[in-house]
Amino acid sequence: MQVLINLFIGVLWMFLQDNWGLLTFFSGYLFGLLVLFILRRYFPTKFYPITLFAIMQLVVLFFYELFISSITVVRQVIRPRINVTPGIFTLKTELEGDLEVILLALLLTLTPGSVVVEVSPDNKKFYIHAMDIPESSDAVIRSTTRFEAAIKKVTRP
Repeated sequence: MQVLINLFIGVLWMFLQDNWGLLTFFSGYLFGLLVLFILRRYFPTKFYPITLFAIMQLVVLFFYELFISSITVVRQVIRPRINVTPGIFTLKTELEGDLEVILLALLLTLTPGSVVVEVSPDNKKFYIHAMDIPESSDAVIRSTTRFEAAIKKVTRP
């Protein structure tokens, strides 16, 4: 909703000026951000640039974890003798709601070396298959706490 209002203010600003250009629209967009910042207490959701920044932080965190876990998996694969201990372990989470739980499950599954096998009916436990339990479980727990904090910043007010 706030994004549409901001875009509307930017377009309106551009139409009220003599020059219809990208720079004029951008100045109107910035003016719209100022107006929305002043009126932010009247909106039911938080100021949308804060949410966009939190989404960008989550994406950067995901790519960082993806890179680190990919290197770990490649190291395991290129060893002359593969020495892994695959297994399933339980991970407890504090997330609430289907969106938060699904997002965490997808992020954990997309990182190499771990797959979310099942989520408990109360959405508080994940059953995760890891490629190497002694190494992967600690890494998954660390990344999970980071992912949980980032997901809470995105989805909660």
